[in-house]
Amino acid sequence: MPHIIYIHGFNSSPQSYKARVLAERMGQLGIARDLSVPELSSDPGLAMQTLEASVEELFQQPTVLIGSSLGGYYATWLAERYDLRAILVNPAIYPYRLLLDYLGENQNIHTGERYMLEPRHVEIMKSFEVETLSRPDNFWVLLETGDETLDYREAEQKFANSRMTIKQGGTHEFLNFEPMCDDVLRYCGYDSELLTAAL
Repeated sequence: MPHIIYIHGFNSSPQSYKARVLAERMGQLGIARDLSVPELSSDPGLAMQTLEASVEELFQQPTVLIGSSLGGYYATWLAERYDLRAILVNPAIYPYRLLLDYLGENQNIHTGERYMLEPRHVEIMKSFEVETLSRPDNFWVLLETGDETLDYREAEQKFANSRMTIKQGGTHEFLNFEPMCDDVLRYCGYDSELLTAAL
């Protein structure tokens, strides 16, 4: 069976909407043990250390990444480094530019944690940029045109040679995630019989 690592976004947590939807569906299917949702530090260097450790712990098991927003940026770097398949949901393409607006003290809206974002964090974030995809076929990109935080066209251009699903309207949260959850699991490697039996 595959193992899924869900990577949450900036100022988010393992309790984010899509993480909860995925965990609930996998619980219904009796495969909850196949999901990991690591809690990531606001420090991008520490966040990536956590993610690399999660991937390397599963090196003998088929692994698929699902990354949302900043998590999609992290997932891109990890997929390239470890040759993994990844689903990117409204992914951030240039998050280091957006972080410039958050320099100073911040608060995580999910956890309440207060932290300082410094220029060095922006540089660390930039170091994880994948300028050219070596395996564009490793990615499935899910976009909603109504994303109020990110310009979906940046991802559309970056992943032009990857599998892509673009939904009209929606929000940065990606409102179509729940109805697409079974399609996501099929992509990850779960067969249709399992999914149909649990309906």
